[in-house]
Amino acid sequence: QVQLVESGGGSAQAGGSLGLSCTVSGFTHGTYCMGWFRQAPGYEREGVANINSDGKATYADSVKGRFTISQDNAKNTLYLQMNSLKPADSAMYYCAAKRGWVCSFLSNLFEYWGQGTQVTVSS
Repeated sequence: QVQLVESGGGSAQAGGSLGLSCTVSGFTHGTYCMGWFRQAPGYEREGVANINSDGKATYADSVKGRFTISQDNAKNTLYLQMNSLKPADSAMYYCAAKRGWVCSFLSNLFEYWGQGTQVTVSS
């Protein structure tokens, strides 16, 4: 079955950097979209960045210019490099995947999810 396992995250000071990784297994080759979502307590889950099988990346306005999504198909791994972190970036971060190359920030379109990894940014 499909399994997504996040790693990385942790704590950082405002202005610092953190990197997240998501290792994917059991996901059939073909067209796909993979994304990072986050959810802070009391808030809805929101899309942060996504990338499709063509390599097209899209970012939420709140992270544009600070976060970079990338993928290493040979390692079946998705990455999120987070720079210039802000306390508002603190949340549980989730990796997600869907079939088909059309990407979206609508979480209900994604079929597979990781367990999440916590990111905490202090001021």
